[in-house]
Amino acid sequence: MKKLAVFCGSSNGASNVYIEVAKKMGRELAKRNIALVYGGASVGIMGAVADSILEEGGQVIGVMPRFLDEREISHKNLTELIVVDSMHERKAKMADLADGFIALPGGPGTLEEFFEIFTWAQIGLHQKPIGLLNINHYYDPLVALFNHMTSEQFMHEKYRTMALVDAEPNGLLDQFNKYVPPTVKSYN
Repeated sequence: MKKLAVFCGSSNGASNVYIEVAKKMGRELAKRNIALVYGGASVGIMGAVADSILEEGGQVIGVMPRFLDEREISHKNLTELIVVDSMHERKAKMADLADGFIALPGGPGTLEEFFEIFTWAQIGLHQKPIGLLNINHYYDPLVALFNHMTSEQFMHEKYRTMALVDAEPNGLLDQFNKYVPPTVKSYN
């Protein structure tokens, strides 16, 4: 893996643990020489991940829609900032650049990005690893929902296992390195 996309909040969250583990993720990416692809913001968990990888000499590529860049929330010290015209173009560019995808805690936007990329894997549009960094048990309800979807036969087990989960960055990245995508019917 050369580049990983990270979806996460532009807020700090209710506990300092979110920022601390986000920074830990950035340091781990830098240590493994994996570039960060992310939304390009300087604030919240997004900014913390970017700052920590930059502090360690790592590479950071931000993808920011023009309307957000004009609000001056884009990070000014990135390796590269790609300004696009829309949120749809942002997601497509991030998906194109990345070799895998990790969701850190965030709100509806983070979940929307995660679910789109997860759905794309289910229908065979990509075979890249997808993970949830389950900081402070943040994603426990989502993991429980995935298990419920599977037991209620709205999701096949092979799709449920596409979502790799770990509370620690190094554990999740180790799972990414071992990831073998399930066979799915491709619709492209």
